[in-house]
Amino acid sequence: MSVRAVRFSAAYAVLTAAHEVADHLVQVDRDAVAKGYHGAEGRVACARHVASYTLTQALALAAADRGLGLRLNWHWAAAGLAVSAVTHYAADRSGGRWAEDPATQPTTRLVRAAHRAGKGGWLTRDPQAGYRIDQAWHKGWIAIAAGIVAAGGGR
Repeated sequence: MSVRAVRFSAAYAVLTAAHEVADHLVQVDRDAVAKGYHGAEGRVACARHVASYTLTQALALAAADRGLGLRLNWHWAAAGLAVSAVTHYAADRSGGRWAEDPATQPTTRLVRAAHRAGKGGWLTRDPQAGYRIDQAWHKGWIAIAAGIVAAGGGR
């Protein structure tokens, strides 16, 4: 296995684990509630959440870099973290809340896009569909971010 493949695998695992920690343990309730609100209150809450999210990912990536001897190029790592942060902010500002009642209309841009893509059947049957789409979006972008981190080679 190539060194880049190892760096990608480690970066993806670490960024994904840190995503879970940041979204479910670090994020404060007031930001979780307000990040999808319209206006300044929503933008500020989302920015606070994404700042703590990115810091969590950066600390985890730094720990893995040091502990595993990955020798990451931190210019590229910063670029990967930026991709993760920007796309996380975009998703969390897209309307912010998914429908609690599967019979209701989709409430986020991601869910509306999934409906347009023909995924409406399971979306209306699965009460967790909006959350699953949100997480799939985040993890897809985390894979791209990990690729950027790994592409930078070593220092």
